[in-house]
Amino acid sequence: MRALVAEDHALLRDGLIRLLEAHDIHVVEAVADEPHLLRALERDDLDVAVLDVRLPPTGTDEGLRAAVAVRRRRRLPILVVSQYVEQLYARELLASAEGAVGYLLKDRISHVRDFVDAVRTVAAGGTVMDPEVVTRLLARHRTPLEQLTPREREVLELMARGRSNAAIAAQLFVTEKAVGKHIAHIFTKLGLPQSGDDNRRVLAVLTHLQGAPG
Repeated sequence: MRALVAEDHALLRDGLIRLLEAHDIHVVEAVADEPHLLRALERDDLDVAVLDVRLPPTGTDEGLRAAVAVRRRRRLPILVVSQYVEQLYARELLASAEGAVGYLLKDRISHVRDFVDAVRTVAAGGTVMDPEVVTRLLARHRTPLEQLTPREREVLELMARGRSNAAIAAQLFVTEKAVGKHIAHIFTKLGLPQSGDDNRRVLAVLTHLQGAPG
């Protein structure tokens, strides 16, 4: 597996490189700022990118914005590892129905194996979310799951795995139109009306993740 690392702190960057290499994940490039990250993300030999949110030159949200930009163009697996939850861009990054994304908080990663497993999960197309990230993103959207029917729960669980409507329909042996109706009912029951600033699909998935047993 080939990885890109973006981290501005030299010691942390070196530590990530050594850790990944020790677990047979080859770091093909490591960068420390936004300009180098943007160039590195154009490589066609990457299996996963591990990015910090805040990078020079401004140290605000360069890493996350770069991740969102590249995901708009192609399905590159992205694992964000940060001390911060930048809500606006985090919502957009995680809104994709394609999966292969993750968001972990540095100070809550307690085991190396968990981190390495997260990298591999994202590279394989899965979704990895720190529960604290879920809690912060759902701060304005706390809604119960009990009102969903068993079929709606199945659909929501498959959405959380990054499945498209077509893939959900194929797995459940129903039509895409039926899946669309189930998703519309899920949005309604979870209190997620259409709006201009929130993606309802990601909010529904985050609700599912928050309500899932640990």
